[in-house]
Amino acid sequence: MVRLGSPKGRKQRRGTPADLLVVGLGNPTVEYAQTRHNAGAWVVDELVARHDGRLRAARRDRAESTELHIGDKRVAVAVPKTFMNDSGSAVAPLLRRSGIDDISRLIVVHDEIDLGVGRMKVKSGGGLAGHNGLKSIRSHLRNDGFTRIRIGVGKPAPGTIKPRDYVLQRPARAERPQLDEVVGRAADAVEFLADNDLEAAMNLFNRS
Repeated sequence: MVRLGSPKGRKQRRGTPADLLVVGLGNPTVEYAQTRHNAGAWVVDELVARHDGRLRAARRDRAESTELHIGDKRVAVAVPKTFMNDSGSAVAPLLRRSGIDDISRLIVVHDEIDLGVGRMKVKSGGGLAGHNGLKSIRSHLRNDGFTRIRIGVGKPAPGTIKPRDYVLQRPARAERPQLDEVVGRAADAVEFLADNDLEAAMNLFNRS
């Protein structure tokens, strides 16, 4: 278990710490809401809908967040209001406020072009595959041992469009059923992780 340090002046959560913090990555504003890069945010929206929550933002927050009760666990969920490559500036204060000092209890849900549309992988640590949101989180936390749920959005055919432009497009209509299904499975994985360890989640959800 990798624990975060407690730097001088760090504000600690008052009351009971959350059991998990789940952050769904994406870009803010309606313009980007339905683009592939916002797949992580879609998963948080699904969890909030399932558990009758409502995302809110305090005036100085850089994220919209709420706390859900999943079984007997307290699960903080959030979507940054920053743009993707500045996600870490939202995640670092969220982690402090949640009271979590074990980095593996931070679950970052994000789009993944190296997975086919509708595939999903649960993992911890490892390479960032050029994902700017993950790079920003690692930079701010100085740690990459957080848990990740990777949502496959596929990649463009060679020579057609740059990956950075591809993820900022809306998925094709034919892809929507697969994406809707994988968003549901990713929400299932978060619920499973509330009561089970990472290895069990990988064994269950990382099947083709």
